[in-house]
Amino acid sequence: MSIKIYHNTRCSKSRQTLQLLNDNNVEAEIIEYLKTPPSREELEAILKMLALQPRDLMRKKEKEYKEAGLDNPELSHAALIQGMLDHPKLIERPIVIKDGKAIIGRPPELVLELIA
Repeated sequence: MSIKIYHNTRCSKSRQTLQLLNDNNVEAEIIEYLKTPPSREELEAILKMLALQPRDLMRKKEKEYKEAGLDNPELSHAALIQGMLDHPKLIERPIVIKDGKAIIGRPPELVLELIA
């Protein structure tokens, strides 16, 4: 069973999710996505697994969201993906992936459904 977590060490929900995985003896590949951002292909795959549109995966309250003009409702799918590639901080976290399925760990307990 291969599990990945897109993790931000500075995010309490991300740390809680990682701890929950550890508490359940789940070894996960930890991807610190601020240091190693996902590629366009990986981001598209994550969106598909989550059944979300790009804007739904973005942290809209971050200052970079507005500063980069990503609040413009006219932006295309590709432009929003590029915004997340340019500003990985805007990607919602944590994202846990297992067997082609993904969950955003907000709240962290949601990942229990994925690892059960």
